[in-house]
Amino acid sequence: MRKRAAFVLLSSVAAAALAAFVIPGAYAEETQDEVQITNVRFDGGTNIVVDVYAKTITVSGTFTHPSGIQDADFVLWRGPDGANPYETYDDRIVSNQYYSHADCVASSATTSTCSQTISLEPDWKYGGTALTNAHAGTWKVSVQGVADDDSWTHTANYTTTRLQRHSKLTVNAAPEPIAKGQPLTVTGKLTRANWDTLDYRGYTNQPAKLQFRKAGTTTYTTIKTVYTSSTGTLTTTVPASEDGYWRWNFAGTSTTPAVKATGDFVDVQ
Repeated sequence: MRKRAAFVLLSSVAAAALAAFVIPGAYAEETQDEVQITNVRFDGGTNIVVDVYAKTITVSGTFTHPSGIQDADFVLWRGPDGANPYETYDDRIVSNQYYSHADCVASSATTSTCSQTISLEPDWKYGGTALTNAHAGTWKVSVQGVADDDSWTHTANYTTTRLQRHSKLTVNAAPEPIAKGQPLTVTGKLTRANWDTLDYRGYTNQPAKLQFRKAGTTTYTTIKTVYTSSTGTLTTTVPASEDGYWRWNFAGTSTTPAVKATGDFVDVQ
């Protein structure tokens, strides 16, 4: 029995994606002589961050069964708990190998590492998964393993992950140099990838921390929090006190990753 016989598959993928992470294990929601699933990874990071260009990620996991492993599948989906991740056209994404075999490499007679790739394409030029801004956010991860004796385990809610729009953050502190005690103006801009327009747009009304690092030290201290404007810009004024580096620090959201600007050095005379 091939994996496709385990449950009914409806329409093909229409949107969106995931994030990178490491998971210690999971339980089986549907199982026949259970296949053990562990160590699922998505490109080795916490979240998947996509720019305005196509990106292909590798999804892998460790699968164990006494008879050995023949195949695996990874599906990303959104919907209420208890829903079937294979029924929602607009809310699931499958791998490039979904209708063929996963790449399974045996490390022993009972255990294999199986992997698939997923193509994520804001510009949708090459037939991968088309992304729009609405697809950014949290996704559920369904995992299935198929043993050589056709036993299988399917876990629809193995974990969750995030698909995020790549972010950028700039900083400029002026004037430079500046006399001690004079007002220093620190500006910047927070932008993120726009998958609808294939460019970067300002991220509105987001808190960013203004931080300072004294010359000769390694630690930044938060001075104040400022919110971005309707165009993503940041601006504030602080008194110049000593030589050092100024930067903006954005903590991120479910749809946008954290980002820190490279520190701008100011000479205080």
